[in-house]
Amino acid sequence: MCGSRIVIMKAEMSLTEQATHVALADHTTLRVGGPARRMITVERESELVEAVRDLDGSDEPVLVLGGGSNVLVDDAGFDGTVVKVATRGIAEDTAACSGAVITVAAGEPWDPLVSHAIERGWSGIEAMSGIPGLVGATPIQNVGAYGADVSELISMVRTLDRSTGQLKTFFPVECGFGYRTSRFKSDPGRFVVLSVTFQLRIGSMSQPIRYAELARLLGVAVGQRAPAAEVREAVLALRNTKGMVLVEDDHDTWSVGSFFTNPILSPAAAAALPADAPRFGHPGGRVKTSAAWLIERAGFAKGYGQGAAQLSTKHTLALTNRGGASAAELLSLAREIRAGVQAKFGVELVPEPVLVGCVL
Repeated sequence: MCGSRIVIMKAEMSLTEQATHVALADHTTLRVGGPARRMITVERESELVEAVRDLDGSDEPVLVLGGGSNVLVDDAGFDGTVVKVATRGIAEDTAACSGAVITVAAGEPWDPLVSHAIERGWSGIEAMSGIPGLVGATPIQNVGAYGADVSELISMVRTLDRSTGQLKTFFPVECGFGYRTSRFKSDPGRFVVLSVTFQLRIGSMSQPIRYAELARLLGVAVGQRAPAAEVREAVLALRNTKGMVLVEDDHDTWSVGSFFTNPILSPAAAAALPADAPRFGHPGGRVKTSAAWLIERAGFAKGYGQGAAQLSTKHTLALTNRGGASAAELLSLAREIRAGVQAKFGVELVPEPVLVGCVL
């Protein structure tokens, strides 16, 4: 016998709100972006599907927006309808033999889900504590931190395929997961994530710690486990030192987190870097290096920049709004940094956030 199975469902509440001329700066963690002609906020999956289908059928420009934690919106805003995802619901299916299988609505905030999992005695997502944004964005970006990413835990992604108007479910092998990417990211705008199903391990101990900095803080060796609750606290402490946990009055957190992904290089390109450059093995024989290291060695220190658009004073991978920055100013800073790294190391940095109406 595998043990009893329990299914719990948090009830959804229905609410669809509409507003016009909405400042998108108020809906992104960068606090940047011009107005949307209209915004619809939906709190039920059925309403989300209906709204997107109807708008697509009328050829209305549509931007589906979650928590706004990985978006840079142009100063001109968005001349169309923004559908803001605020769906809620967590279905829990637990059994001693299969662990905890949880299906989570796309609009559920991510970090409270991590906390909930640890409280329920489930492990696997503790190293991804403190990441802002909503659950629906996690498979798109293949969100991860400190050696873990969601692709290792996702068992199903339910979507609306806007090209057909039909619902479509993806299993992991179909998701095209890679480093901070997926099938959903490589075909932008086509799929609206409705819910994500995760399979977590039952137990109070974490998954093996893979990241040396985190292992040192926990006082364990790389590859060992620690209490999941302690891992969460350690990760939050580390992220706080880097300005990667949202704090309302801390301008170092007015960002999209890491603006550039860590470059994945061929062995020859990695060998051409200075001897002390970080190098990490990557699938397919490629080599990952540190974007932050390249940025710093190219002459861009913490706090670099002029006016309201500057690098974080805590972490060189974050471009921040010090108050009143424009999208144009942030893009100008990003271009300067990218060009500097390219000139010094021959490596082209790739932006991580979604750029709405603007080009880097």
